[in-house]
Amino acid sequence: MSSWLTAIGLPGWLILMGALTAIGPVSIDMYLPAFPAIAQGLNTSAGQVERTLAAYLAGMAWAQLAYGPLADRYGRIPPLYAGLALYILASAGCALAPNVEVLTACRLVQAMGGASGMVISRAVIRDHYDTQEAARALSMLMLVMGVAPILAPVIGGQLLELTGWRGLFVVMTAGAAVLMFTVSRIMVESLHPERVILLSWGNILRTYGTLLRDRSFMLFSLSGGMGSAGMFGYIAGSPRVFIEYFGIAPQYYGLLFGMNAASLIMGSQINARLLNNRRPEQILPWALRAMMVAGLASVVLTLAGWVSLPLLMACLMCFLASQGFVGPNSAAMAMSAQGKHLGSASAMLGTITMSCGAFAGIMISLWPTTSPLPLALVLATCGFLAWLIGRAARAT
Repeated sequence: MSSWLTAIGLPGWLILMGALTAIGPVSIDMYLPAFPAIAQGLNTSAGQVERTLAAYLAGMAWAQLAYGPLADRYGRIPPLYAGLALYILASAGCALAPNVEVLTACRLVQAMGGASGMVISRAVIRDHYDTQEAARALSMLMLVMGVAPILAPVIGGQLLELTGWRGLFVVMTAGAAVLMFTVSRIMVESLHPERVILLSWGNILRTYGTLLRDRSFMLFSLSGGMGSAGMFGYIAGSPRVFIEYFGIAPQYYGLLFGMNAASLIMGSQINARLLNNRRPEQILPWALRAMMVAGLASVVLTLAGWVSLPLLMACLMCFLASQGFVGPNSAAMAMSAQGKHLGSASAMLGTITMSCGAFAGIMISLWPTTSPLPLALVLATCGFLAWLIGRAARAT
């Protein structure tokens, strides 16, 4: 299997890292077209269903803090097995949930398991590559995992017609089981013995304390995190805007979602090519400016009453294309000097990113309207903060 993966142009281990990272997008995006059906099936509100997404993002954010030290002490593979097993059990629980409270709790646990894939993937990439090569690999990773947000809502919309919303979580359960089997066949431990960090509360607190005091790490992480927050705000709010405001059928929602995901992929792949002769710190400022402009444009169009589906899509595609540059470069810059504790740095980076995303998702869910205005304001706010924090990061 490894030789087949390598034959398509990327190392087999990097393809596997993409699949592990894709657990997050698949778990988020596949059930988006089912939001109205879940609300009806569980006799609850749209806001309550949207908060199941916020719970998932919060669980994924904070669980990463545990996987980081575990990955630096026991290696990359054992924590990954534990996380995938937890994900499988929680996905089955989601499929059987009798009410929205149980669904929310199972989504939280599901995220705690899926977080392992995101932490381990970033750490393994930095085990293999330096800063510039890592930025290029992370861009290629976006190509691999970019298939997930394009296909997941389309598949979710079709499965919704065939199996109902519970069938979506059955598919997640089976997919994670297949992925665990693939890990057992392909993955090789990449943590060198001399880089093992003893596991103790003192070491954990010292490591995270060092990261929190590292101004460069925190600012680059927050800049990228605010860009991701805008993306997750879009993910949480788009079903309500597209399906309820613009009247798009759930089975076609995935097509619009796929167009925006394609913009993210295109941006990340242009970024990968630019990195052949440019450094991440040269590309990042331009991407942050473009993201800010796209977010502000969506607010202006909405407040002026000129917003339409094509114009909103244009703003979203520009914002997400910019994120294709911002995400890999900000992550690579944040982790550039963290060679001694890559697992913990990857975990902290992921926690910051997902916490920003969870906050944006909660803000969207608390605004009871189908108007595009809440989504536009979240995009503009996140884009501006990403640019502002990015300026401060470059000054360090």
